[in-house]
Amino acid sequence: MTPGHSPDVVVAGGGLGGVAAALTAAALGRTVVLTEELDWLGGQLTAQAVPPDENAWIEGPHSSASYQRLRAGIRDYYRRNYPMTAAARDDVLLNPGRGLVSGLCHEPPVAVAVLSEMLAPYVSSGRIRVLMRHVPVAVEIEGDEVRSVTVRSLETGVEQTFDAPYVVDATELGDLLELGGVEHVIGAESQDETDEPHALPGPANPLDQQAITWCCAIEHRPGEDHTLDKPASYDFWLAHESGVWPGAQLSLADVDPGTLIARELPLFGEVADSKIPRTRWCYRRIRSADQFTGVLTTDVSLMNWPQNDYWLKPLLGVDQETRQDALEASRDLTRSLVYWLQTAVARPDGGTGYPGLRLCPEAVGTDDGLAKAPYIREGRRIRAEFTVTENHVAVVARAGLGGPEQFGDSVGIGAYRIDLHPSTSGRTYVDMDTHPFQIPLGAMLPRRVRNLLPANKNIGSTHITNGCYRLHPVEWAIGEAVGALTSFCLSEKALPTQVRSDPRLLADYQRLLSGTFGVPLEWPEEIRTRPLADAAYRLDAASTPLPAGA
Repeated sequence: MTPGHSPDVVVAGGGLGGVAAALTAAALGRTVVLTEELDWLGGQLTAQAVPPDENAWIEGPHSSASYQRLRAGIRDYYRRNYPMTAAARDDVLLNPGRGLVSGLCHEPPVAVAVLSEMLAPYVSSGRIRVLMRHVPVAVEIEGDEVRSVTVRSLETGVEQTFDAPYVVDATELGDLLELGGVEHVIGAESQDETDEPHALPGPANPLDQQAITWCCAIEHRPGEDHTLDKPASYDFWLAHESGVWPGAQLSLADVDPGTLIARELPLFGEVADSKIPRTRWCYRRIRSADQFTGVLTTDVSLMNWPQNDYWLKPLLGVDQETRQDALEASRDLTRSLVYWLQTAVARPDGGTGYPGLRLCPEAVGTDDGLAKAPYIREGRRIRAEFTVTENHVAVVARAGLGGPEQFGDSVGIGAYRIDLHPSTSGRTYVDMDTHPFQIPLGAMLPRRVRNLLPANKNIGSTHITNGCYRLHPVEWAIGEAVGALTSFCLSEKALPTQVRSDPRLLADYQRLLSGTFGVPLEWPEEIRTRPLADAAYRLDAASTPLPAGA
């Protein structure tokens, strides 16, 4: 594919949804331009340094064949390249970090490599053209149709314009929606609009947005001193009391999001009976030294904690200076948390601080050990043909109805609690149990624009249901469905809205998803009718659930 050639699909954003969309469209014979702002593909899984938040059934048949290939590829990469113990190498369900948050906690660079492997044959053939370090800068719309997307290289400043039959917005914040004037929502809707019990009772508040978190990777080297220079905002955060959990921001105390009861998780803990300690360290540990040999002698853990959630300023609906201030403050909060752990946290032996805690640049691909980008929980969301609300998936809202709403236009499935972190309006956690749910096609179709489709956190969810539709396997499923839809529409010479409204087209499209790509479209009744809390939702060695808090 040469510059100036018109691809079949332009995908802006190389997170999980964008990669899945590109892979799927290419597998169906389409040409794709995939752009990414950073120098890593993978979004929340890699550049944002968030281990996969999944569900208790993810190891079975309840995700697509391609998502299973991604997970298997990560495990195989370790087996091929890492010095491991025999027990770890032979473990079919290898969890390199033995983290509590997921059955597959791993180092971000490994996922980057595996995603590149999955794309390689399509890149080699020219079917997918990947433009790294490129951002969209303009979207031309004529009537109700996107005519072109212009992207700019962050390295050279050179701009390229692509006109394509279909455009996919897989950016973290839904950038194409704003550039193209596509109708969208930011922040929290009014209860009058969504009829959700947990929506705002008053007017909508666009500036009520979930916290971001600038994650980082750390290891512990006792006897060494890796203490940071004191961050500029350390004294502020040391004294800051947010009101969303007991005590100061820099502490190990917080609130169980499900019960709002105060709790404290220690930083470290002793291993007993081969079970994983329920500690901060083990929650998102991505390398467990006891599974490796040779030079890999230390654990590595990712810090995506309540204590480095940043919500004082929003990213959307504000000027560029305010957004940049929020990003810098988020980074400094994470540095302050690390500095506090190095110098001031109380140790069980009566001392203070762990100076041997070291930020790990090699684990996140940066110079300072902080992730390449902040973990974005909430961006712009399309005004969709159909909007999924709390009333469709939440256990309490569905009481007596036999499980979640069943969607005849399902294009995939997911399972996660409604898990909203503290927001920029000062609201604390919104956390509630859900049933395993479906992803309706109607939530992926803008009300007006005909050939732009979302493939990230920008589908037709609400501020509330974003809390369960924003996780790794759901984002992948959305991207996969979008990639297949673009190709299907080109073959059938039909618009996405026609696919949804025409029973024959919808059935053929769903058969393409389930038959060709192994995408499950519904949960077995025995799973979907149960609350997630009934399952071993977060698994540790004792097979007991942990509270939500991704």
